[in-house]
Amino acid sequence: MADEEKTDSGDGAAAAPKKGKLKLIIAAVGFLVIVGAGAGGWFFFMRGHGEEQHAEAPPPKPPSFVDIPDMMVNLVGAPGERVQYLKLKLVLELKEEKQAEAIKPALPRVTDLFQTYMRELRPSDLNGSAGLFRLKEELTKRVNLALAPNQVNAVLFKEVVIQ
Repeated sequence: MADEEKTDSGDGAAAAPKKGKLKLIIAAVGFLVIVGAGAGGWFFFMRGHGEEQHAEAPPPKPPSFVDIPDMMVNLVGAPGERVQYLKLKLVLELKEEKQAEAIKPALPRVTDLFQTYMRELRPSDLNGSAGLFRLKEELTKRVNLALAPNQVNAVLFKEVVIQ
């Protein structure tokens, strides 16, 4: 019996600290949840009600456009095939109006680059929207090389005719 009393008193002493630690952990977690909820509520609901002074961004400038003279080139075909032609009306999209004035003197060079590139195209190179997208990307790359340091945002098609 003396052994039973020792084990009973030993279990009771060990259980008391475990229950005390468990209550302490639960109380700490509850406290953190309450503090977190209060901070989150303040952040979402009260933070934006003070006097706010935001610097308004200036409105974006509309892009500028420069027309390229109409171009008509014959496409490369196999010997004995009917000759096909490509007619294009293009526009260059620029960031600012002042770039347009800097680019206009170089338009003959741009037209020459476009003509020499397009004369090497085959009709199969222009099939579908993927073909036109590749043509647009290639023309944009070439015009940016010719006009450096000025940059063109995009080459836009006004008209594309393949005969």
